[in-house]
Amino acid sequence: MKKLKLTLKLLFVLLPIVALAQTATINGVILDEFNQPIDAVNIKSGDLGTQTNSNGFFSLKIPANTDITVVFSHVSFKNVEATFNLKKGEIFEFNPIMKQDAVQISTVVLNGKKRKDVEGIITIAPDALIKIPGAQAGVENLLKTLPGVSSNNELSTQYSVRGGNYDENLIYVNGIEVYRPFLIRSGQQEGLSFVNSDLVSNIEFSAGGFQAKYGDKLSSVLDITYKKPTDFGVAANLSLLGGSLAVETASNDSKFTGIVGLRYRDNSLLVDAQETETNFNPTFADLQSYFTYRFTDKFELSFLGNASLNKYNYIPLTRQTNFGTLDNPLALVVRYEGQEKDQYQTLFGALSANYKVNDDLDLSLVTSTYHTTEEEYFDILAQYALGEVNSNIGDDNFGEVEFAEGIGSQLNHGRNDLDALISTIEAKGTYTKNENEFKFSVKYTNEDIRDRLVEWEVIDSAGFSINPPSSDAFNEQPYEPYQGPLEAYQNVRATNSTVINRLQAYVQWSLRSKIGEHDVWYNAGVRSHSWTVDDALTNQSVSQSVFSPRAQFAIKPNWDKDMLFRVSGGLYYQPPFYRELRDRFGVVNADVKAQKSVHLVVGNDYSFKIWDRPFKLTSEAYYKKLTDVNPYTLENVRIRYRANNNAEAFAYGLDLRLNGEFVPGTESWFSFGYLKTEENINDRGYIPRPTDQRLKFAALFQDYVPNIPSMKMYLNLVYNTGLPGGSPSYADPYVYQNRLPDYKRADVGLQFVLVDKDKQFDSGWKKPFKELSFGFEIFNVFNVQNSITNTWVRDVYSKRQYAIANYLTPRVFNVRTTMRF
Repeated sequence: MKKLKLTLKLLFVLLPIVALAQTATINGVILDEFNQPIDAVNIKSGDLGTQTNSNGFFSLKIPANTDITVVFSHVSFKNVEATFNLKKGEIFEFNPIMKQDAVQISTVVLNGKKRKDVEGIITIAPDALIKIPGAQAGVENLLKTLPGVSSNNELSTQYSVRGGNYDENLIYVNGIEVYRPFLIRSGQQEGLSFVNSDLVSNIEFSAGGFQAKYGDKLSSVLDITYKKPTDFGVAANLSLLGGSLAVETASNDSKFTGIVGLRYRDNSLLVDAQETETNFNPTFADLQSYFTYRFTDKFELSFLGNASLNKYNYIPLTRQTNFGTLDNPLALVVRYEGQEKDQYQTLFGALSANYKVNDDLDLSLVTSTYHTTEEEYFDILAQYALGEVNSNIGDDNFGEVEFAEGIGSQLNHGRNDLDALISTIEAKGTYTKNENEFKFSVKYTNEDIRDRLVEWEVIDSAGFSINPPSSDAFNEQPYEPYQGPLEAYQNVRATNSTVINRLQAYVQWSLRSKIGEHDVWYNAGVRSHSWTVDDALTNQSVSQSVFSPRAQFAIKPNWDKDMLFRVSGGLYYQPPFYRELRDRFGVVNADVKAQKSVHLVVGNDYSFKIWDRPFKLTSEAYYKKLTDVNPYTLENVRIRYRANNNAEAFAYGLDLRLNGEFVPGTESWFSFGYLKTEENINDRGYIPRPTDQRLKFAALFQDYVPNIPSMKMYLNLVYNTGLPGGSPSYADPYVYQNRLPDYKRADVGLQFVLVDKDKQFDSGWKKPFKELSFGFEIFNVFNVQNSITNTWVRDVYSKRQYAIANYLTPRVFNVRTTMRF
């Protein structure tokens, strides 16, 4: 309780920080002669010491402004000794190579690799992926606690960054871009994220102003690196939501490494807790692998593969949602007939060849293929009654609808199919000369997409069909006879066959230097992107090209306080992907231009110590000016574009993140974000964009019971103000501006650790385990009713439409176990 009070004081009271320890930090990864990480290397300097983890990583704090000798030792390798003299607050990266057959003395050269914070990149420890509770545990679960990253749907792995939508985020695994399914419309359909948490060794995230080496998107970059194992190991995770199994191995000579992960997920626990009573039978499973083989010290081949199968069988039965006021309680009662059957099958493979020409030049050739076949079939009839609720406590019919003010039905039909084949080949390289680093690449992509959309919706109220929103005729039955044609309320029918050929290239330059006594970093680069859209049905072919210059500058002043300042920006483009070419009627428009954004980011990192433990306060202010904007509507996680460029927009905001060891030995953080983003469509004036989430607060907190250190606690807290998504998707946003309620959620996990790296056993049943823990999780601790969309129901008597919230998951309990052999 004492630690909690101290933490709360830190959160809500800004204390002047005037003392800074006279220390510097050495970080790095220790490798063997075959460039494989070495676990359990002892690192000592006098009374100071640490060890490398399973990935060979270490971090050691040493006194500043004095000669310090550090000894790196391991029973299987010869010692390495190095002498350092670092400035106050300096973070130096040192990556020694340990050998088995020679005595080594290493000389420190003060030109380590670039720090990621100078690039505006956040690095996240992969151990937290599995520990932190969430309805969708994994990397996206952690991203949603970062400033500038927003999501109002715990069932979804999608996220928006600084006013962008879900399609504006780049995701790389081992330098290879990965994709998500096309036809997903709700979070409960999604299943598994592409990223397998058991295989991850490094996570890097940039919320904007990223370098030219990354692709052409407007919002963010998530860069994931999978492991290269050094030994045989097995990891397993089991819970009521599914399980995972990962096996890793390496050959005796370390030339071959391999890791395979198998996952299965069942969302029934979460979906069955919602208001709609269902028969729900999902199957979300995937198999991923990453293999490497080093032929020589200079040449290595690697393969990344993924096969996933997502089946979603959904039979809704009944639903009752109460709303209104205490004086006038109302309820919507729905009875369903029919079902939805969806299936998404994905195959992905990538082959990479890496050749080290010499110490200055590295070359790579990467080929990949992504193939997805998706089916979305549904026929669901919803018969509803809207009426007054019996509010007489003690009555036998308490809570039931007594008088129906509106009755009707809604029939939704869909037969949607999509087949997409995306193939790429990329040649890239890195050349270093003195302190200068040059990166370059040429990439060709072919996207072949075949798509059929058949969707319609029929609504009747009191037995009379309601015309579509676009119709001028209004059905006044039963008071007046209606003589116009009967039309579906919504009707989408389209068949498309589209091929997109892309040629991309970039070159960028980086330099670490000094201005007087101050360390500085420079980066500048340019990307080019040319693409041609061929529409087989209309015989239309359209070609376009864009150029994207980008730059970064960072300076670390030689001050007593550990400060880092950076500025980045450039001209960013997002050439349209297939979904952006297709309008809300399913028709492909090959003339859609690339959306354009002038982006400026100014940031500061302030590192300091409290309670003799490290902390960092990161601040970033940003501004985006967007033109040639392609407007869209957002419903749940489904995006429908207008497939034109008839808007302009802006986004600006401030992101703050305080992270550090609030509890010794564990990293926690608190995030705050302010965002304003608006768009002007057809010069009608500026209105909030669908992602205008004005305020965001999040916390990720790790703790343990002082008297029982094996009992760990993890808290995942998110608060977001409401999105402007409360109006119907077909409504004119200039006529109807409505926001969803604020999103508030807290997930708590308790974990009892039986075995870990600090608690090993030489005998008994615990001996085979490297890690073993059992946990209990509570999702949505306070049982907050968060909504993602509204169902609109018409009262036949008053002709008034009611917005009835579609709620997300309530409080849910889960148990889990984690083990590693």
